[in-house]
Amino acid sequence: MTEKNEKSHWEDEVYKPFVSRFAERKPEFHTSSEIPLEPVYTPEETDHHAQDGLPGEYPYTRGIHPAMYRTRLWTMRQYAGYATAEESNQRYRYLLDQGQTGLSVAFDLPTQIGYDADDPLALGEVGRVGVSISSIRDMEALFAGIPLEKVSTSMTINAPASVLLAMYIAVAKRQGADTAKLRGTIQNDILKEYIARGTYIFPPRPSMRLITDVFRYCQAEIPRWNTISISGYHIREAGSTAVQEVAFTLANAVAYVQAAVDAGLDVDQFCEQISFFFNAHNDFLEEVAKFRAARRLWARIMQERFGATSPRAMMLRFHTQTAGSTLTAQQPENNIVRVTLQALAAVLGGTQSLHTNSMDEALWLPTEKSVRIALRTQQIIAEESGAANVVDPLGGAYLIEHLTDEIEARSADYIRQIDEMGGALAAIEQEFIQNEIENAAYRHQQAVESGDRKVVGVNAYQTEETLEIERMQLDPSVEVQARQRLVDLRTRRDSAKVNKTLAQLEAAASSDQNMMPVLIACVEAEATLGEICGRLRKIWGEYE
Repeated sequence: MTEKNEKSHWEDEVYKPFVSRFAERKPEFHTSSEIPLEPVYTPEETDHHAQDGLPGEYPYTRGIHPAMYRTRLWTMRQYAGYATAEESNQRYRYLLDQGQTGLSVAFDLPTQIGYDADDPLALGEVGRVGVSISSIRDMEALFAGIPLEKVSTSMTINAPASVLLAMYIAVAKRQGADTAKLRGTIQNDILKEYIARGTYIFPPRPSMRLITDVFRYCQAEIPRWNTISISGYHIREAGSTAVQEVAFTLANAVAYVQAAVDAGLDVDQFCEQISFFFNAHNDFLEEVAKFRAARRLWARIMQERFGATSPRAMMLRFHTQTAGSTLTAQQPENNIVRVTLQALAAVLGGTQSLHTNSMDEALWLPTEKSVRIALRTQQIIAEESGAANVVDPLGGAYLIEHLTDEIEARSADYIRQIDEMGGALAAIEQEFIQNEIENAAYRHQQAVESGDRKVVGVNAYQTEETLEIERMQLDPSVEVQARQRLVDLRTRRDSAKVNKTLAQLEAAASSDQNMMPVLIACVEAEATLGEICGRLRKIWGEYE
């Protein structure tokens, strides 16, 4: 009997009689991306054996390295930053002492949109959702006692990413570091800001110019730095499905690569410094398959569309963060379980670095205790679960391979639609991507409100509770301190030197000169973030 006949026989003679007596829990089963799920899968559903190769081989479905975690664990990079640079520095030192292996910087909202802490528009937001950085002095305090040549640092910053990178480079130089040895990532992904997040400053064209300038500068000067982390995370947080997360992230990546190629950069060189940032959500098996599908699809895009020949340029290297949007204020301890499952999915999917959210983040900034539990979650998966001992441990599982194929095919269909519109930027301008995400978010919310989608503690298994967990509270004097620091800076710095470099910045912005060397000169002269972005707003305008 063939596999197909054997499965049909089982369905007709074994499965259907059983469920006629004991009804299934739902009328139909499907993943969060609405991929239908059959009761069982067999080899007939997939032809993956012929196309995937082995770990470390094109198209990298099974992992970008032959040995993966058998030689080196993923980087444990807890996202942190709040209040002043000094307080965030203490949190970084604490996390490093607890076994974290990389830094990940969260910036406050004024920093993310290019305003100094003393700007009227920053009032009430300084240090709230991240650390306040207005000048090189703040950046110096943020990394005091942390040798930048020896750590890997990720900075979640987009519109002013080039300015914050310039500050980081300038601080490393003050430390006496060899800047060619700096390792880390700037997010630097402006397209997803127009789609899902909103912390943009400049119009798309000059924003893309800044990104390609960073590509060119880092290729020559900081070859170990990831120049962009193309983010599906925020697309997923805005309500997309797993398929949409892959599709829209890779469509944005295509736009960045094409812009760099159009600027004369070699795809096999600058693409070695591109990385990605994905969400790890609740649908455990779909999430594992999602990471595998994204790797395979990106390798094919790089080879077939852009003619890449360098293996590293075709490898989709990615950081993962567990899903903040799945955290609940109700029964917050349940979030530990959610985060554990999400983190395990990222590990089984082959992530290169990982942040695990803290259980209290739906309520307030995480406390040291909750951050430690989140980090310990990663360490327990790494050291106790056995999940890191085999490369691609779920590879070959019939359902995983079927979902990998489905997610790749559905994502490729989206990318074809976006290509037909003229690419990601055109699709954003036509609001196609935004509408697709909004519709998916609406369907999800409808399912939660109807009870079709259960959220433990929210619409199922509720309890009356009094929160008894420790709370993180910010000192209200943070904003006053940040403003005073700027008063002191402006009093002591060489104003003539500042004005000279800002004039050079305006000239560079009006030409085709690479912006990075000028930005480094500006921050070394102690021009502030707000002053630099203000000059660029004057030349380029703001996006509305």
